[in-house]
Amino acid sequence: MGSVPAPLARLIQELVKLPGIGEKTATRLAFHLTRTTRGDVDALAAALTALRDELHTCAECCALAASDPCELCADPRRPGDVVCVVEESADLAAVERAGTFRGRYHVLGGTLAPLDGIGPDELNVRPLLRRLDAGIVREVIIATNPTTEGEATALYLAQQIKPRGVRVTRIAHGLPMGGDVEYADLVTLGRALDGRREM
Repeated sequence: MGSVPAPLARLIQELVKLPGIGEKTATRLAFHLTRTTRGDVDALAAALTALRDELHTCAECCALAASDPCELCADPRRPGDVVCVVEESADLAAVERAGTFRGRYHVLGGTLAPLDGIGPDELNVRPLLRRLDAGIVREVIIATNPTTEGEATALYLAQQIKPRGVRVTRIAHGLPMGGDVEYADLVTLGRALDGRREM
């Protein structure tokens, strides 16, 4: 990047570290920031600093939060007897955007990946089991991704939860709205058939 001034090159190098941002996108974003006002750049810098300074994990659900407990755990209108377990806080946000789940959450902080050295102790499994041992939760909805790691994590959690007398359910997998049966992969089509329900 010899033709790019050093401050711009440093910014591009930092932006490239973000997921989904390649060098072209990072360069475009960096040049865009040179055309914005000083106030906009300062606001962005302040937001990035606040992200690190003000965010922490909720002691109850392990989600990223600005308060402890988080807003969702502190909401008395949300029943605590149904808990939806997700991999990451971004998954929690996606479920919330759907607007149909009104219970509580638990964020694992990832999935089991033994080859990468990630076992149950590296995830937020113990805090989940402590919540269940308190006797309030009657159902756990496992909403991990339909990947090999997500499925392995779901099976492990079910094995840990069922002996506690808590109902364990798994989110349905199948064809997306607007999808064509003709183009569905075999695993997705099989799961759609297995997860069929009465009409």
